[in-house]
Amino acid sequence: MQLRVLDTAGDAARWDAFVRAHPAATFFHLAGWRQVIAESFGHGVHFLFTERDGAITGVLPLAHVRSLLFGRKLVSLPFCVYGGPLAADADSRAALVARAGELARELGVDFLELRNIEPQGDLPVSARYVTFRRALDPDPEKNLAAVPRKQRAMIRKGAAKGLVPRFDAPLDDFFRVYAESLRNLGTPVLPHRYFVNLQRVFGPECQVMTVGEGAEGPPVAAVMSFYFRDQVLPYYGGGTAAARECQGYDFMYWELLVHALGRGARQFDFGRSRQGTGSYRFKTHWGFEPEPLGYQYDLVRARELPNVTPDNPRYHALINVWRRLPLGVTTAVGPWLARDLG
Repeated sequence: MQLRVLDTAGDAARWDAFVRAHPAATFFHLAGWRQVIAESFGHGVHFLFTERDGAITGVLPLAHVRSLLFGRKLVSLPFCVYGGPLAADADSRAALVARAGELARELGVDFLELRNIEPQGDLPVSARYVTFRRALDPDPEKNLAAVPRKQRAMIRKGAAKGLVPRFDAPLDDFFRVYAESLRNLGTPVLPHRYFVNLQRVFGPECQVMTVGEGAEGPPVAAVMSFYFRDQVLPYYGGGTAAARECQGYDFMYWELLVHALGRGARQFDFGRSRQGTGSYRFKTHWGFEPEPLGYQYDLVRARELPNVTPDNPRYHALINVWRRLPLGVTTAVGPWLARDLG
């Protein structure tokens, strides 16, 4: 077995062929993330793979995030909710994890983070995050019946108020809504070029949807979704202050679900949330059951994992100040901060 670093287009094609054929693979294992992360944020990328007799047997995408504010980490993969080692056999997986640990020490990071869906091996596991996934029925009505009654009423109210879905909407429409939504939550927005790169690299597997009143009304909610095999992942979503008043969120996610069925989706992945947060409650109100995520860590220099989330009391004052800043200021300054969060 050989262990190599991804650096050619030919290897990237072989990497993706392995990922698309592996039953445990996710959208975040695709080789395109190497280009997206490097070009959008300038982070060092180390995409490791093993091969035997010319065939790839395992992949592990890694990025080196260096921050004066939040420390240094080697993670698989920043800005992604999944992405730990993916291997055809135990030896390949062990070789990838061992090399990742060596690389973490060579780079002098605080810790190595492997964002597994399920724990693998003996590294410590964090219980901070859960994910929400559910199988879809080909019949939209059966999926609607699976949504709790209160949320079904929200969907119908949104339709009654004249909301209209717009698929393949302009990226700038999405970004304006998303930036405002994050400002209102007290969270820095990611750079516009990141979303441009996502669309450029992943093409039709990355789709923007907006929701507005009528055909010409301004968007009140927007979401960027990823498609992978038979899965749809509404990944970056947000809304204006008007979205709650017209049930824009519920209407948007329902219309996305129906649209995704037409594209062949058979699983709706509502993504990661921290327990006890608003997004956690929203997803449970839709009838989704939380599944613990098996994020694992190798502490290199750190004695404990840093808590770089809104749960940390040290950030509460900054969050409250951020919410009151003008949107133009947060859109200009936010990307500088967000690039180091990952």
